[in-house]
Amino acid sequence: MMKTIAIVNQKGGVGKTVTAVNLAIGLANEGKRVIAIDLDAQGSLTVSLGYNEQDKMDTTVSTVLEKIIEDKPIAPSEGILHHEEGIDLLPANIELSGLEVTLVNTMSRESVLREYLKVINNDYDVAVIDCSPSLGMLTINALTCADEVIIPVQAQYLSIKGMEQLFRTIGRVRKQLNPKLQIGGILITMVDMRTNYTKDIINLLHDTYGSKIKIYDSIIPLSVRAAEMSAEGKSIYLHDPSGKVAIAYEGLVKEVV
Repeated sequence: MMKTIAIVNQKGGVGKTVTAVNLAIGLANEGKRVIAIDLDAQGSLTVSLGYNEQDKMDTTVSTVLEKIIEDKPIAPSEGILHHEEGIDLLPANIELSGLEVTLVNTMSRESVLREYLKVINNDYDVAVIDCSPSLGMLTINALTCADEVIIPVQAQYLSIKGMEQLFRTIGRVRKQLNPKLQIGGILITMVDMRTNYTKDIINLLHDTYGSKIKIYDSIIPLSVRAAEMSAEGKSIYLHDPSGKVAIAYEGLVKEVV
């Protein structure tokens, strides 16, 4: 059975897409068959993997989800792109924003993505979903089909305070739609350990949630190199293989595995 991991935080700029890229490719490096699914209308995951003209693509995640809604047949490989670092990608573009409006009036609207994953279930070991920075219907779809959630969080006070709403949403989805949903862990990202403020926030995070939710030992440092990789269309393992960010994501992959 394919394992589904959703990368979720309604706050933007916390490293969701960078995490999705490097987790997916890191898992592929461990021998897993991996598909990365871009569930953000901005197409950040798609661009970060080197597909810069996503708005010209004929087939994207919105295409296959529309077919699910309309009960049309889908080929298992439909719309899927093959990345040079050993993963597959189901891309996204601006059409996904229109699909979210369509979902509002769709029967079983929370389960459309889950129905799609049944089509590709036997082709992959892991699906990694990069969610949009919101708790809208697309993110609910990701939570409804996910086995676990990874929550990237910046070491900032407002980021930590904002997680309460996300936890309530996860709780409601677990109760009403997906009893198997688990929080894999909180991933602390974009960290500058030179400041006492950062250390205080990390301690606050552990004090507040550490007894209830796993906080990954791997901490992703703040790095210009990590920002550069998105423009290069490759993972940190190729862009800066001996750097601190690559080592940190390798540690995360081992924790997830």
